Amino acid sequence: MSGDDFRNARWYAIRPAANRKPATYRCPLCGGHLPALSKHMLLTPEGDSSRRRHAHSACVMAARKQGRLPLREEIEPRKPGIVAKLLHRR
Repeated sequence: MSGDDFRNARWYAIRPAANRKPATYRCPLCGGHLPALSKHMLLTPEGDSSRRRHAHSACVMAARKQGRLPLREEIEPRKPGIVAKLLHRR
């Protein structure tokens, strides 16, 4: 997988990482080293777990602020549920 594949996603799922494996990762946003046991985030492009990457929390927050990591809810808003549809009929 290329870095472009990660960067070209339409949306991302973002969650805190809970990895206890003693490994070092490379942040896909800044390219810096990221020790697994430090607090960091897990990014999953378009929900595809085979493309997930570990990233510095500060890098994720900065990218979100710049609009570079849109969430699914921002790209594909949920359809109104049954309650909303019933209330809208009134």
